[in-house]
Amino acid sequence: MENLKQFFKKDNFAAHSGIELLEVSPGYAKTRMEIEEKHLNALRAVQGGAIFTLADLAFAAASNAYGNAAVGINANISYVKAGTKGTLTAEAKETSINPKLATCTVNVTDDEGDLVAIFQGMVYRKKVPLELSD
Repeated sequence: MENLKQFFKKDNFAAHSGIELLEVSPGYAKTRMEIEEKHLNALRAVQGGAIFTLADLAFAAASNAYGNAAVGINANISYVKAGTKGTLTAEAKETSINPKLATCTVNVTDDEGDLVAIFQGMVYRKKVPLELSD
């Protein structure tokens, strides 16, 4: 798990956004983002792009945790509650997998455990191994 965490620290946009990868295993990942001023939109709620990025990193980690490169080919998100303070957590769970494609659902929740967003994504699974450092 540590080598995957190190690998995903190279995701510059997620790192710049303050997103932390908490857990990762094949088909599963959990990320966290402490809400800061930089995440808020003009309505003082977390900007949709910040929530998408949080969910997308969990999606990427879960999908790539098998050791081969998996690249997103489709993603959508539904925002069901505004996030305004505290911490948001994204939990990705793979829902289907075959040699070329996999799908994943990511639930984003707030500190109270309330659902903030539902992200669904599909990856193309390459035969190229990830370059993980030991």
